[in-house]
Amino acid sequence: MRANIDQYWELTKPRVVALIVFTALVGMFLAVPGLPPLRQAVAGFIGIWLAAASAAAINHLIDQRIDKMMVRTANRPLATGTLAPAQVLAFAVLLGAASMTILIALVNPITALLTFASLIGYAVVYTGFLKRATPQNIVIGGIAGAAPPLLGWAAVTGMKNEWDWAHALLLVLIIFVWTPPHFWALAIFRREDYARALVPMLPVTHGVQYTRWQILLYTVLLVAVTILPWVAGMSGLFYLGGALVLGIVFLWHAWRLMDPPDEFFAMRVFNYSVVYLMALFAFLLVDHWLLPYLQPGPLFELQRVG
Repeated sequence: MRANIDQYWELTKPRVVALIVFTALVGMFLAVPGLPPLRQAVAGFIGIWLAAASAAAINHLIDQRIDKMMVRTANRPLATGTLAPAQVLAFAVLLGAASMTILIALVNPITALLTFASLIGYAVVYTGFLKRATPQNIVIGGIAGAAPPLLGWAAVTGMKNEWDWAHALLLVLIIFVWTPPHFWALAIFRREDYARALVPMLPVTHGVQYTRWQILLYTVLLVAVTILPWVAGMSGLFYLGGALVLGIVFLWHAWRLMDPPDEFFAMRVFNYSVVYLMALFAFLLVDHWLLPYLQPGPLFELQRVG
């Protein structure tokens, strides 16, 4: 019984989904001046998590042939035969149905619609088609993976005005530009796996050096894009300073990758990119929500300012 639970849990890609729901949670807090409405925030968080977990399970189902051929994924439940395709499909449908029910009943229709579109975009359009069709798969399909901050924002505001869209889409843009250097670093390290599985990842189709240049160019663009929340007035100097420091370190990694000290350095770039995104959104959260509470008032009491 315990083994089956562990296998189903693995289907949800918990580490990947944790990063997804964290950015959605930050979107919720950035959407309103104070604390987001409790019901919408909790229900939205659960609904978005269930949708992301459902998409991950569908990814396992569609990629089972590829997973068997790649070292990184050979031990996944479907690849090893621990779970049957019918079990995975039923699990994915159950999670997806639960997600939509919660979002429609307890949050709002726009969040349900956007979440469903993101689920289909990742699980069907990217995994089922783009991944096998073009070396730009992760760029085109990245919009689905970049949606969580928009979903979190929609959960607490309903996207009722153009400023909601403008600010939320800035967060989406950050993740969208972050995705290629993040994923291509992994693809460089795992290029033999992708070649064996006949997946046209950029290092396989265009070579490692070309991919390194693309990582560097996207990282430069990423640093520029991460300044936009400050330019737009969404964040202050605390976030700006953190974003610049994180960006400079990312740029160093991307530049060093042009002539890496060893083959494993691509994985170090990949690992840093995960820390980078978590830290960047944490800076956004602290700058927007926590810092105003830490301004000293009379007798240094914590109070909300503004």
